[in-house]
Amino acid sequence: MRASALLLLFSGTFAVGAHGQTSSSTGNFPTRPMRIIIPFSAGSASDFLGRQLADKMSQSWGQNVVVDNRPSAGGVVAGEIVTSATPDGHTLMVTSSGIAGSAAMYAKLPFDTVKDFASVSMVAIGANMVVVAPNSPIKSMKDVIDLAKKKPGQLTYGHSGVGSGTHYASEYFNMVAGIKTIHVPYKGAPQVLTDTLSGRLDYGVVPMGPAMAMVNSGRVRAVAVTTSKRNHALPDVPTMGESGLPGFAYEGWFGMFAPSKVPPAIIKRLNAEVARILGLPDVRERIMNLAMLPNPTSPQEMHKVLSEEIDTRRKVFSAIGMKPQ
Repeated sequence: MRASALLLLFSGTFAVGAHGQTSSSTGNFPTRPMRIIIPFSAGSASDFLGRQLADKMSQSWGQNVVVDNRPSAGGVVAGEIVTSATPDGHTLMVTSSGIAGSAAMYAKLPFDTVKDFASVSMVAIGANMVVVAPNSPIKSMKDVIDLAKKKPGQLTYGHSGVGSGTHYASEYFNMVAGIKTIHVPYKGAPQVLTDTLSGRLDYGVVPMGPAMAMVNSGRVRAVAVTTSKRNHALPDVPTMGESGLPGFAYEGWFGMFAPSKVPPAIIKRLNAEVARILGLPDVRERIMNLAMLPNPTSPQEMHKVLSEEIDTRRKVFSAIGMKPQ
């Protein structure tokens, strides 16, 4: 099972998850200030991407676009804000693939992740990576496996919240490696990095983007990336596959979503704006400098990836004995 394969399945025609109104004119959209909800803390990869989009949207549309961080309950609070908002395109969400994790992890949510969100576009794809304190005895993923087998259920790792991409990638790794570790959920990558640096965690699993500054300054040490190939930003850091787990790969993604009943014409305009912004040289450079790749898609493609990732995560969580909460 390779979760990264989800990103290769961009074909066919699927429902966007929007229902109700089927046609509408965009009129003078946007007609008032807009809000982009981020389910993670400031400094996270989702926050960075959301702010890139908000800045350029404000410039091109002449309306203030505010980024609103709501890091709580694995993205459930943020999701409820968006799904209950007026469906006119003025309230959006930029989030990670953790949105699929919440759907897989929680038995009851205040919304239906597939039906109550309209997919706008994927924004970027990127690797997660494993980091340790500079003085840690862990030098490779083989060391993690060896230590976890010597001390079953004792190693601690931090991730960006229950159901997040970093949580999923870590438990997927545990399943493939045949080990058990203790997961410690945080509200975002910055907190994971802080506690990894201090030695409170044996290791952290974080999106590469928020960790790049600390890796480059030597405050934490990168052990491995989760993708099938080495990342352009840290070419000397091996993949999981090169570290004792051949075939292991997971690529995280980030996407923009809106309430499900936003008129298709507005979704189309938002989709075109995201694609325009991600094509700007300065935006592309900033995203790539944080080890991610801009990746705009159609709303249908984004919805397909979301639906398939929910199914894949449910299978992995079930296989390792994690029951919906």
